[in-house]
Order: sequence, then C-alpha cells, then structure tokens
Amino acid sequence: MIIFVLFKPLDVKKQEFIDVPIFEITSFNMYELNNKGLQGLMIGNSALRYSDRYEVTNIDYTENTKMNISNMKAKRGLYQGETVSLFGNVNYVRADGLTFESQKMIYDKHTSQLSSTTPFLAYKEGNSIKGDSMKYNKKRKFIESQNVKVTYQLQESKI
Repeated sequence: MIIFVLFKPLDVKKQEFIDVPIFEITSFNMYELNNKGLQGLMIGNSALRYSDRYEVTNIDYTENTKMNISNMKAKRGLYQGETVSLFGNVNYVRADGLTFESQKMIYDKHTSQLSSTTPFLAYKEGNSIKGDSMKYNKKRKFIESQNVKVTYQLQESKI
C-alpha cells in the first residue's frame, strides 16, 4: 500500500513524427524534362525531400518556357507542386534583363505569376521600380504593385 502512496506513476510522453524528411541530398541537382526538352533546372547545396515537397538551401532555379528563360536564386527555397517559394536575398532575372530583388517571393508555375509581399526592387536598362509588394504576370507582362517609386529614363527622339 505504501508503494502506491509514495510513488507516482511515470508520465511517459509520446512524440509523433508527422512531417519527417524521406531523405537528404547534398549537391542537389533536379532536371525537369518534358517532350520538348529541358523545362527546368534546380540546383542547391542541399535538399530535404518530404512526401510532398523539396526544401532546398542556396536554391538556383532556372525555368525554360516558350515565353522566356528566367532564373531565380535565394538562400532557401521550397518547391511544392506548381509553386516555388523563395526566402532570403531573392534574385529573379529574366533573359531580357528584367530583374526583381526582394526577401521573399513566390512563383506559381501554373499561372506564371511571381509575387512578393515584402519590399522589392525591379529594374531593367536604367529603369527601376521600388515598392512594398508586387505581382508580376509573365504571360501578360504586367506588374502590379503598391506604394511605388519609379525611376524611368526617357529616350531621346532620333529625328
């Protein structure tokens, strides 16, 4: 009887591992191929593969579409389904020189839309746009942003 009074039962805690990586890859390279050839290339220092996504450090993602070739780099990236999320010193460069810089960007491959909810800088050939947030649609070549400051170089007439 004294045993039941003096000793309390152990409280054993169970830990459930719901989201565990399937494997880890170092010197990560992933090629996306379709019937027209190379569609995308993703490179990183390392990657964690989960059942539904890749988490990549020092991500370098290049997309080759019929519209153009674009490259995105960041400290961290999350590749899930049709979405590439980029975090930390994000740099997006299109083949014609259009460049976006921000701390966080999300690229939806299905809609061809790049968006940032953090301050950004966009520039091309001496023209620049700074703003608090932006949405850029690659198909429509349309940028929507808030609280912008634009620097535009007027072209001289050649008449």
